[in-house]
Amino acid sequence: MRQYSQQALTLNRLRMLAVLAGLMGLQGCVSPVALDRAVMAYDQVTTELLSKQLLLNIARAHQHQPLHFTGVSNIAATFNFQFNAGATPAMTGESGSLLTPVFGGTVSENPTISIVPMEGEEFTRRMLTPFQESKLTMLLRQGADLDLILRLLAGELRIESAGQNTIANNKPADKSGYRLFRQTVAHLSSIQDRHALYVEPLLFDRSWQLPGESLSPDQLANLQKEFKVDYNPTNRQVTLTKRVVGHIILTNYDPQMLSNEERIRLNEEADNGASNDVMVDIRPGYPGGELPIHGVFRLRSFHSVLNFIGRDIDDEPEFDVKPYPQTPPVSENPVHTLAVLVSEDEPDDVDFSVKYGDAYYAIQPESGYQWNREGFRLLSQIFQMTMTELAQQGAPGITISK
Repeated sequence: MRQYSQQALTLNRLRMLAVLAGLMGLQGCVSPVALDRAVMAYDQVTTELLSKQLLLNIARAHQHQPLHFTGVSNIAATFNFQFNAGATPAMTGESGSLLTPVFGGTVSENPTISIVPMEGEEFTRRMLTPFQESKLTMLLRQGADLDLILRLLAGELRIESAGQNTIANNKPADKSGYRLFRQTVAHLSSIQDRHALYVEPLLFDRSWQLPGESLSPDQLANLQKEFKVDYNPTNRQVTLTKRVVGHIILTNYDPQMLSNEERIRLNEEADNGASNDVMVDIRPGYPGGELPIHGVFRLRSFHSVLNFIGRDIDDEPEFDVKPYPQTPPVSENPVHTLAVLVSEDEPDDVDFSVKYGDAYYAIQPESGYQWNREGFRLLSQIFQMTMTELAQQGAPGITISK
């Protein structure tokens, strides 16, 4: 009987040791779980902060206040995991020698978040500088709606017709110009809906002729690295040819079908415009050609984009514009480029809201196609293109201490 009790006690101790070993191993399992939750939580918080700052600056633009942004440049979070375990005799009196496990643990987090105001000459210049055609192309190639992009980014449309130039401002105060701008954008959107819109750079060949005797064999060898070299022994002329990537152009046809000379002419015409101009050339005989368009969209700055949205709330509200009679039905043509809800009380059924002054601001909820959500998402992407690199501290992103 005494031998049986000793064996039971040994078996009980082994089980206790196994429990303690499992508890000690549990510490290593909890660490990755806490790290995963922390990374996701910090990511969600910083994303929400950016969204709320964008909405807050729309509110500032609405109330004619200066715009200002603040960014999170660094997050250093130290996690400390502590586990303790032990055993105590069970309260079984003199009838046994059982052990009862006793364990506990603590998890502490010590985050350090660095907040940096976005200011200075470089950031201000990025805010005030109009966007370039390359950024418009980048957004279009991500599959974004052309009409949404142009209504946000384009400040005006310049159309050339019969030797005359017409300027259509994307500004509701200019009623006739705004109507022309909206109708043109809607027509281009109908071409995109038919998958017939080309957003391509003009590719063409440039040629130069040089006297053959003016080039040494070594010089010819070096030129062949960048140019196609042809030598004409009759007139002893060397022809250098190089493929050039020109300006981006919006068309309803493949620009490569044009002759090389015509592509050069279009690119030279684009060269005469501003650096923030994007050429559009819609020709008869192709989808959308029932309404020919030749001109440029002039892009504006991010500062102007926010002011445009803020002024739409009260000062210069956008109004409904029907497409041209020649334009096929378009999928979306809302009144507002980005509808903002303003209320005295905190609104319900919205993703988020901010309070500025005595009013709450939120993105107007809608049913069906989420035009406003897509517009706000695009606005966030555009802002990311505007941001400068924030100052980083030397601390690691996240460290774990065990």
